[in-house]
Amino acid sequence: MSKRLLGALALSLLIAAPSVAQTPAAPLSTQLAGTETELRAIDRALDGRVDADAQKSLRSRALAAQQVAKDVGDGLDEQITLLDARLAGLGPPAAGVTEAPDIKAQRMVLTQQRSALDATSKRAGLASIEAQQLVDEIEQSREQQFNEKISAQAASPLGPAFWKALLASLPRDIKRIGLFLSQGIDQIGSARDAVPWQALLGAVFGFVFFVPLRIWARALGQKVLVEGAPGRRVRRSANALWRVIVGTLCPLLAAMIVTQGLRWSGLLPARWNGMGDAVVLATGFSAFTAAVSGALLMRRQPSWRIAAIDDETAARMRPLTWILAALSFVTILLSAFDMAIGASQAAQVASQTLIAVLHLLLIATFLLVLGRLRAARSEYDDAASTTASAGIGIVLLVVWMLIVIASIALVMGYIAFSLFTAQLIAWAAILSATLYLMTAAVDDVATSAFTRSSRLGVMLTRALRVRGSVVDQFGVLLSAFLRLVLVCVALGMLVSPFGGSGGLGAVFGRLGVLAQGIEVGGVSISPATIVRGAVVLAIGLGLTRAFMGWLENRYLPITDLDGSGRNSVSLVARYVAIAIAFIWALASLGIGIEHVALLLSALSVGIGFGLQAITQNFVSGLILLAERPIKIGDLVRVGNDEGDVKRISVRSTEIELADHSTLIVPNSELITKSVLNKTMAGPLGRIQIKFSVPLDTDASKVRGMVQDAFASDSAVLDEPAPKVFIDGLTEGRIEFNCFGHVANQRAVYAARSTVLMTLLDQFRAAGIDIGTVPQRLELVAAGTDLAAIAP
Repeated sequence: MSKRLLGALALSLLIAAPSVAQTPAAPLSTQLAGTETELRAIDRALDGRVDADAQKSLRSRALAAQQVAKDVGDGLDEQITLLDARLAGLGPPAAGVTEAPDIKAQRMVLTQQRSALDATSKRAGLASIEAQQLVDEIEQSREQQFNEKISAQAASPLGPAFWKALLASLPRDIKRIGLFLSQGIDQIGSARDAVPWQALLGAVFGFVFFVPLRIWARALGQKVLVEGAPGRRVRRSANALWRVIVGTLCPLLAAMIVTQGLRWSGLLPARWNGMGDAVVLATGFSAFTAAVSGALLMRRQPSWRIAAIDDETAARMRPLTWILAALSFVTILLSAFDMAIGASQAAQVASQTLIAVLHLLLIATFLLVLGRLRAARSEYDDAASTTASAGIGIVLLVVWMLIVIASIALVMGYIAFSLFTAQLIAWAAILSATLYLMTAAVDDVATSAFTRSSRLGVMLTRALRVRGSVVDQFGVLLSAFLRLVLVCVALGMLVSPFGGSGGLGAVFGRLGVLAQGIEVGGVSISPATIVRGAVVLAIGLGLTRAFMGWLENRYLPITDLDGSGRNSVSLVARYVAIAIAFIWALASLGIGIEHVALLLSALSVGIGFGLQAITQNFVSGLILLAERPIKIGDLVRVGNDEGDVKRISVRSTEIELADHSTLIVPNSELITKSVLNKTMAGPLGRIQIKFSVPLDTDASKVRGMVQDAFASDSAVLDEPAPKVFIDGLTEGRIEFNCFGHVANQRAVYAARSTVLMTLLDQFRAAGIDIGTVPQRLELVAAGTDLAAIAP
């Protein structure tokens, strides 16, 4: 019976195996074959010299082929897994046991199928690797061409060779311009046979889009935002973005409509198509530049201004932004015109020189105006403004250094590098303004939508029982995440308009080769690596400072943590961030984690002996921050000293004493020794007053007077109520022990003094003698019997 069942099972597996394994593999193999053919075509195309556009197309094709190869490999791996499961179900052949023929045949078929799939999977892996190699080759070629372009040296504009070459090529360039114009005019004359109504309509619609529609859309957006947008911050950010969108799209659409109208009417010859496209591109970019700067400055509407810019700065900067927009327009058109007419190399170099000089002069004017404005405002700045002004000063100093470098490069004949640097500064300014507006808008929307008082926040707190602080925290975290994404996108776009695919590292990395340095323990030490490590460390510490500012000023204030909890989180986050920054810097030097571990193991003996106290205090500080037996603001007593905890670090704790001096206590002392924390359980403070009155005094009257004294002081709480107790009867006196409570421990001393003064006045007026048990002193002569005179 068992053999029949086994045979039936084997037969079913034999029938099912081809349907599962063979059928899906056929299309995957076909896709892989097509991918391999595509990669061979890309490889052949790279054998010759290709331009930038062709390189982009080949790179896209290689990436697509790589993705197909990965998908094929993943599909084949899934089928191999299924076959392995079937083979595992059959099990290995038992030694000394004759298998059934059908099971043996099935194992053979499955093994062959697995071998075939495994071979195809390896082909897919090789295809993916080949595609990645082609992508890397294209990237290296693009970087090499870009570096060759910006590092090319021409004749200095201050030398006679520059002007001699320009004058020599001038007649030929004039002929090219004349031919370009005459051919275009002739084509227009031959193509136009009627009234160019398409061009007229394009001009009319272009004017409508450029002037009245743009003004109307801007006013409409502002009106809608005033009436319907929630919160002033959201209205300001949305208005700025709307101004950018309207200010960019309306001129861009106007240029497109006018250009298309000229094409349809035959007034734009085929040879002038490039210039028409350049006009559209130049209009869109210059309009974007003007719109972004206008939305940032808001010269005519200071109440809608997002940035902390005063009116005078906005008024002085706005004309310069218009000049920058016009210069961008001219730059794009001039480059397109040189390409359209086939200008000589000397003419192109002269055009680049002119554009570079104009950019450098405009940037220098920006910096001079901004420097004068900052100097005029410096005497009115507060501490926060001084810190921000210091950061701006560093940025301006770096820009001045870049301008000097670009100017020197221009004089030496590195025209392309000078133009690249000047345009990079201008583009960085435009990109920074756009990034500022976008991050402000993202922050305003996220923190306004996800707050406990918003509609969404109320719905979450009521429907899902989410705490209000959690909603606030989510809004801040969402804002931080989106702003980080925007920063990454902006960094990626920084050099992309100039053809640099490798970023700033590709621009400056190959301009000069530093010394190779020495290699110690597998780590290369050279000036280049040291500078790189210092730069990475500075960037890491800068990011740490920015992160700590966001954590302490934005995130922690909206949590449910008290001041001490925020301090603990802030300290731990700061040390972790600094550690990550140092690890990042070491990684940039080529020092991996294994080298760090080796160094720590070598220092372990020294830590165990020479640094034992420091290590003990460090660990104790971590325990204090984690367990929080002592928090910032607590009133503690360490030995004979009592004061308020002002700061807890990983090494020591600072306690401010009553005389305003600071007691610095190592953390190990607070962990291993007894410490009195008067405010750990609660803030309430207790007043204790002890005194005695003669035995014949009315105790009830005394108790009432004490209660009245407590009640007369506003610092003494009604709940818990004051208590008056008789502590005992000693030496003919009644001993009273009285207690009252105040709001905090720091009010105990003053309240106790006030109550005692009130009691003294009341007892003196009532003629009640208060004090302690009187002491009797007797002088006894030598030899006197003490028992005889004892009371």
